[in-house]
Amino acid sequence: MPDTTTPFPQGFLWGGATAANQIEGAYAEGGKGLSIQDVLPGGGIAPRTDAPTPDNLKLEAIDFYHRYAADIDLFAEMGFSVFRISIAWSRIFPNGDDAEPNEEGLAFYDRVFDECARHGIEPLVTLSHYETPLHLTEAYDGWVSRDLIGFYERFARTVFERYRDKVTYWLTFNEINSILHLPLMSGGIGTPKAELSPSALFQAAHHELVASALATKVAHEVNPDARVGCMVIAAPIYPLTPDPVDVVAAMEADHANLMFSDVHVRGAYPGYALRYFREHGIVLDITDADREILRHTVDFVSFSYYMSVCETGDPARKTAGEGNIMGGVPNPTLPASEWGWQIDPRGLRVILNQFWDRWQKPLFIVENGLGARDQLVEVDGVRTVIDDYRIAYLNDHLVQVREAISDGVQVMGYTSWGPIDLVSASTAQMSKRYGFIYVDRNDDGTGTLERYRKKSFGWYADVIRTNGASLR
Repeated sequence: MPDTTTPFPQGFLWGGATAANQIEGAYAEGGKGLSIQDVLPGGGIAPRTDAPTPDNLKLEAIDFYHRYAADIDLFAEMGFSVFRISIAWSRIFPNGDDAEPNEEGLAFYDRVFDECARHGIEPLVTLSHYETPLHLTEAYDGWVSRDLIGFYERFARTVFERYRDKVTYWLTFNEINSILHLPLMSGGIGTPKAELSPSALFQAAHHELVASALATKVAHEVNPDARVGCMVIAAPIYPLTPDPVDVVAAMEADHANLMFSDVHVRGAYPGYALRYFREHGIVLDITDADREILRHTVDFVSFSYYMSVCETGDPARKTAGEGNIMGGVPNPTLPASEWGWQIDPRGLRVILNQFWDRWQKPLFIVENGLGARDQLVEVDGVRTVIDDYRIAYLNDHLVQVREAISDGVQVMGYTSWGPIDLVSASTAQMSKRYGFIYVDRNDDGTGTLERYRKKSFGWYADVIRTNGASLR
């Protein structure tokens, strides 16, 4: 029998997470300009093209732009209290540096947020989710240019003011620490990574950190009740062996991730980052004004969690894991998903405790899920997916969230990635499915775009209805 008690607090925010470029489609409708995603048909790893190409599934995605009301109805049927969505910057400012916003784009998100409100669903809105306006890449080389801070502030202020009474929870940049690994997708940087100097790359990261702090400042000015969070990739980094050399290697690799949140939460660069810059000849333009802006710290820390990695100081054993953009060595004790992501539910409890102990800020798990090749079948005349593997994965991770809450960690909520099948950011596939809702679309672009509830749909509805008491 399931335990009828639950440590999940009353008001815990349950829901799902998406990104505009992976669900909306309508890339050329409503006055939208091109983003980098419109010319990245192969995902964030592939070279960009000069123009949108028909094989880019993101151009139509799952057509949320036209189907948002029906999709939000399905989320409400599961009992969502929160829906994470991003605003496509190029829908609001088509070129990124425009003087005036695009009213059609603003009105679209008005409709989406109004639909959420009709169902009592809180929007959790990401300002920049891997979709820098293409013009900012071509004209400024993305976040390498300090000019983007001002353009981003204008965008942020515009949407903060427009949606002041509709949105309380905001995230500034999606997985901001990924810029060190995917400078084009994460930072809109057109210069190939191999040609980008470490100083230029970290300068771009600095510009994003300043812009994030500035947006936090503006949000609190526009709406004192607004709550602004940073968002990072979280992955526990274990030493491959008990050798102290491996322990130090794991610590140093962990620092590369923690630096971004340390700046967001503490308002200044930590000593280990300054040491790294000195020892690697990285010289940054950090002004007194930058330092003052960085003091505007976030209200909470949000993160994605999909896997853990190991680290070693032995070059002979240092091999990157398949599918892992953050580097690291595969853990020989863990299984892996179809795409090579190692499955480590207990690592989520480790991360939650580490982050809480380090910052004492509320935490929000805003991405966690299993990509798999689902098979649509018919059961008693109803089309569905028997995705027991997804239920097991999510159940095991949520059990560890429950454990962390019992440890005393303050967790605000959980939004699974993604609640409805969407186009994968890393592989630009539809076949890498995460959702509780199956979308009839294939990697070759065929399909009806019809929606079908998977078995996990009812399972997640029960988890939400019982506030986690149904977890096994």
